[in-house]
Amino acid sequence: MHGDVQGPGRVLLPVPPGLSAPLGCDAVGVPARHGLRMMAHLSRPGCVFSDADRWWWIVPAESDLGLLWPQPARYVSGAYVPATRPRLIHTPEGSAPYTPPIPLYLMVCRVAGIAPAWSTVPHQGA
Repeated sequence: MHGDVQGPGRVLLPVPPGLSAPLGCDAVGVPARHGLRMMAHLSRPGCVFSDADRWWWIVPAESDLGLLWPQPARYVSGAYVPATRPRLIHTPEGSAPYTPPIPLYLMVCRVAGIAPAWSTVPHQGA
């Protein structure tokens, strides 16, 4: 599954047929070595893609508002990710492709070994 390409080295993670993404899609990537551990601890993972370097979780658009995503995570707007041949490895049971962003964020913080940090900067569109 290759998806559309936007810009050099960027690939769109496609929402599988039959799933609805009314909130738009962004993606959160973590190093592949953390993927299985994170998947095991998330109660409702959405669509998850992987390539040799990262696992990518689909989240609702603007899931970075108020959240300071730590390294080693990479937050990508629009789900156009810097990946090589990402493949879909998990499809959710429901009708939406999303992994809830707060549990995913907390899991990323745990993997990073840091306390969660919430932004105090108001969203410009609010």
